[in-house]
Amino acid sequence: MSTAPRGDVPGGGRYGEAVFRPEQAGEGERIDFGALAYDDITMTRLRALGAGPDWRCLDVGAGTGTVSRRLLDEAGVAGVLAVDRDVCFLGARPVPGLDVLQADVTAPDFAPGQFRLVHARFVLMHLPERDRVIAALAELVAPGGVLVLSDAVDLTSDLTPATPYDVAMRAMWQGLRATIGTDVSWVPSYPQLLHDAGLVPVAAEMHVPPLLPGSPISRFWADTWERSRAAMLATGLVDDAAVDAAVRYLGSDDCAALSAGMLTAWGWKPEDPR
Repeated sequence: MSTAPRGDVPGGGRYGEAVFRPEQAGEGERIDFGALAYDDITMTRLRALGAGPDWRCLDVGAGTGTVSRRLLDEAGVAGVLAVDRDVCFLGARPVPGLDVLQADVTAPDFAPGQFRLVHARFVLMHLPERDRVIAALAELVAPGGVLVLSDAVDLTSDLTPATPYDVAMRAMWQGLRATIGTDVSWVPSYPQLLHDAGLVPVAAEMHVPPLLPGSPISRFWADTWERSRAAMLATGLVDDAAVDAAVRYLGSDDCAALSAGMLTAWGWKPEDPR
């Protein structure tokens, strides 16, 4: 999650600088709450796509490395290169077969080779020039390999009830867009962007984890709001009392809302005709 530069947002900087700083107490735990909510779904899809013993994999924005390690432990892949702009959460957990690279995937000279699987989750939603980045990631897919992208889809709208959760989520998305450039509005275009990058066939699916008191996804959103509180308040959509009310709402049996969904799209690199 921490690979995303946003130097073109006035006063915002990058993911991991203005907001979600790796050195901030509890940031690794926040990332792991997200992993607990989504890793099983991610692994089910990657294994269904064929991830196995002969696969060399690239995990972009690897975060705390949960997907990278599960690819090795459960799918038995040949090796994983875990890449992040800050690898403080990766270096502390060495695993045989796991290589760690600190790098900016948007840099023109980012060229670690080709892989049977290139995976990025909750990364591109924070990046500028998304079509260019997707095309660059597609170049890292070996012939016959697959590019898998997952990102958030906002399920709030003017037609959904104005629960404390919905109010906080709208402020969060607007605040993060204004500060670090996070933009989930274009995520449903993933299948077409993968196709435009020369990948065929492409497909997509979406998962919405249930918001239950004390669940990993509920704790993830509560922690995320705390870290992005200043950006949320700056929108004028919420005040401190509204954010606090939303956190309490997540932890109560009265919570009746949809979490943001995770859209996963994938596309295959055609086999080399030679």
